[in-house]
Amino acid sequence: MSEHYYTQRPTVKSDVHTTKEILRGKTYTFLTDAGVFSKKGVDYGSKHLIETMVLSDDASVLDVGCGYGPMGLSAAVMCPKGHVTMVDINERALELSAENARRNGITNVTILQSDLLERVKDQKFDAVLTNPPIRAGKETVHRIFEQAHDCLKDGGSLWVVIQKKQGSPSAVKKLESMYNEVVEVSKDKGYRILKATK
Repeated sequence: MSEHYYTQRPTVKSDVHTTKEILRGKTYTFLTDAGVFSKKGVDYGSKHLIETMVLSDDASVLDVGCGYGPMGLSAAVMCPKGHVTMVDINERALELSAENARRNGITNVTILQSDLLERVKDQKFDAVLTNPPIRAGKETVHRIFEQAHDCLKDGGSLWVVIQKKQGSPSAVKKLESMYNEVVEVSKDKGYRILKATK
């Protein structure tokens, strides 16, 4: 079986690339590598979430499954008076996130290795962002939703991007069973942006 990007220590040979991306009108330079999600450039779903998410400039934000960092780093730029915590299980992704924060001059971030939200379960956030690892299975995705609920302040929101064909109806049902309000904020090319408010 081939290795997935949610492996803790990818064994696939390193193959570092640089990609330039324009996100919310700002140009970023990202290092990417083999063994991490969407290594050739920021995937459409993440871009769609970045363009859609609404965050206050002093928000405390958690990016779950941060990969090499595009969503969390974009959030940090949106929240200059706030702070973004970025978590992933993949060590290679975390090293890239830290390097990408440095390259783009972004300092209001904390980058942690964590199995889902395990390392931050005692913290509270205004917003949680995730492009969940669909290939890890529905149970894993639903655990992210549950753990995010526990980590959100009252009135805080979980922002999720999910494809219709990859289980968005069951995701909506799960979210509606736990959160006070679930809204489809945007839909494009089969990708849905869901905002679930605690």
